[in-house]
Amino acid sequence: SDEGLYAWVVANYALGTLGGDPAHTTGIIELGGASAQVIFVSDEPMPPEYSRKVKFGNFTYNLYSHSLLQYGQNVALELLRELLVSGSQEEATESEGRKLVDPCTPRGFTRDQETQKLSPVSLIEKNRYPSTFHPYGNFSECRSASLKLLRKGKDRCSYQRCYIGSTFIPELQGKFLATENFFYTSKFFELTPRGFLSELMVAGQQFCEGDWTELKRKYHSLDEEELLRYCFSSAYIVALLHDSLGIALDDDRIGYANQVQNIPLDWALGAFILHSAIDSDVQHSNWIMIVISGDSSTLHLLLGFSLVSIAAWIVFKWRKPKQKTIYDLEKGKYIVKRGSRYS
Repeated sequence: SDEGLYAWVVANYALGTLGGDPAHTTGIIELGGASAQVIFVSDEPMPPEYSRKVKFGNFTYNLYSHSLLQYGQNVALELLRELLVSGSQEEATESEGRKLVDPCTPRGFTRDQETQKLSPVSLIEKNRYPSTFHPYGNFSECRSASLKLLRKGKDRCSYQRCYIGSTFIPELQGKFLATENFFYTSKFFELTPRGFLSELMVAGQQFCEGDWTELKRKYHSLDEEELLRYCFSSAYIVALLHDSLGIALDDDRIGYANQVQNIPLDWALGAFILHSAIDSDVQHSNWIMIVISGDSSTLHLLLGFSLVSIAAWIVFKWRKPKQKTIYDLEKGKYIVKRGSRYS
């Protein structure tokens, strides 16, 4: 999508790689709430629907760019829970008493504990689950369940390979920034910006298999609904980046970040940079960095002023009286006659 593309633009502009060798650029893997984005320079042949070209300076960048709908963290968790409840996942086994096992929720959690704290929407979601839904935190099983979710629909793949569902994704090339929920999860588990996936596995396993009461006590400042997601989040990230996209557990080419050089990876900034470069000489575009390097409100003010100016110009042009040049027979010369805009 364009949002992912613009995030790639602002990241590489901040890194100083935009306008240089495509091989030195950094890709973006974004894990949002509803979807995931994958954008990077690739030298592989790609189907046209997955290919984007960006020209900046003297270089043209051949990008793989795609939005993976329903693979965002929040939606994926909801889909996984539906599969667990329906029994379509092996991890959602039924034992005596028709107890459904959920490997992505820490042991000791009971939904009745937080009934009074949940929003009306969350209460509706709560009622979807039977009272026999049994939290049984297990990182390995949650990871396996996440991987099955990511592979769902792979039988419909019409390309040489599909790492996620039936979606074409070429082999990852170069360095990457993992943003949004990748960053938030790594920050929660206190990983370094270049932390290995193996470190996330260890931290996620300890969290998933911990006691819910102890976890609430340790992270008392966090909302329970937010805290509850980190078992799934850690397992899902490993299943997505390692098991699906093939990033090694000890690979240091993945960095977790939501900003570069104090510049937020905001798609609006990327759009501003890219469209400004079209109309100006990028060799003399340092002023762009001045605008975006500070508080983002500066950019919003500039864009807002531009929109107001354009609107005022349109109104002025519309309300300006029309002028007609006619020949006056009595005076024997041409005169200018003004009339109503609506006449």
